[in-house]
Amino acid sequence: MLKKKITLALAGIALLAATPSLAQGIGHSFFMRGSIVDTDATGTVVCVGKADGATVGQVLDVYRVTTLPGPSSSKGTGPIYRRELVGKVTIDHIFDDHFAHVSVTDGTPAKHDIVELKN
Repeated sequence: MLKKKITLALAGIALLAATPSLAQGIGHSFFMRGSIVDTDATGTVVCVGKADGATVGQVLDVYRVTTLPGPSSSKGTGPIYRRELVGKVTIDHIFDDHFAHVSVTDGTPAKHDIVELKN
């Protein structure tokens, strides 16, 4: 049983390694989308782009996730997370399907914070 699981895991890893474009899509979709990824000479870069329906001028709320101490139990309860609104950014320039430059319009956004379109 363990050998079968290991074989399947290795096959999955090999598939991702063989198709870098697929791996990039998965990374964007599940790990980076909606986050502040960097600050460079031209401003702050977010992982939101044409593929997400972003447009220049959109205002995004910025949230920071913090982990709160919570009770540990044998039932496997995980940590408690809290999202705190820390600012707003405006999309200035979308430079490909997955990334855009933004300017900070309010607050103190930082790398790894989450950005969301206001509803």
